[in-house]
Amino acid sequence: METEQLIQPVAASLNIEPAQVRNTLKLLEEGNTVPFIARYRKEMTKGLDEEQILFIQQQVQYLSNLEKRKEDVLRIIETQGKLTEELRQQVLACTKLSQVDDIYRPYQQKRKTRATDAAGKGLTPLADWIASCPRSGDPTLQAEKYLNDQVPTVEEALQGAKDILAERISDQAKLRWKIKEQIEKYGFILCKEKKKHEDENKVYKMYYDYKEKISTLANHRVMAIDRAEKEIR
Repeated sequence: METEQLIQPVAASLNIEPAQVRNTLKLLEEGNTVPFIARYRKEMTKGLDEEQILFIQQQVQYLSNLEKRKEDVLRIIETQGKLTEELRQQVLACTKLSQVDDIYRPYQQKRKTRATDAAGKGLTPLADWIASCPRSGDPTLQAEKYLNDQVPTVEEALQGAKDILAERISDQAKLRWKIKEQIEKYGFILCKEKKKHEDENKVYKMYYDYKEKISTLANHRVMAIDRAEKEIR
């Protein structure tokens, strides 16, 4: 997507005119710093402050990366012969990089995991049987059918089937989105003071015993916590 096409959504998110975004990007491309633009180029940005200018810079770059990632993912899935029109529309509708990656997850080349190891030992049919939620049948007796030199016990067979099912479930994009939504809505961030650390001036004292809902956590507090983790050793 061309930069011009990214201007409208960024302007809408800040509730400003597209021209303000366009002029700001032009100033940034010319090598001007965010503080310089905010202080000395107000006539071009119509008074945008540093925070708004920085948001424009970061958001345009993010949206550009997002579109590039969509193109790459669609191309890779298509080369696998697995790209459907429904899947294409799902990818194109994504508004976050994490959403694109969640959709791509089942199609990317997998590293060696407990699930791939179990599948290599022939336990996929057992996992399929368990996933079908049969009304009758004993899992133990079913597992016995898959015992071999690599799977010597029923317990190992059942565990391998569970590993396969766990990976399948974790690869479901919509489920991952639902879990993330619940975490963002109900989750908390909790910070505790390290027993031994170097923070003589107590710069990060407020985070020594700190708890806040993720839904209300401001960006500057996230950045402060990240800095504290890096600086306090």
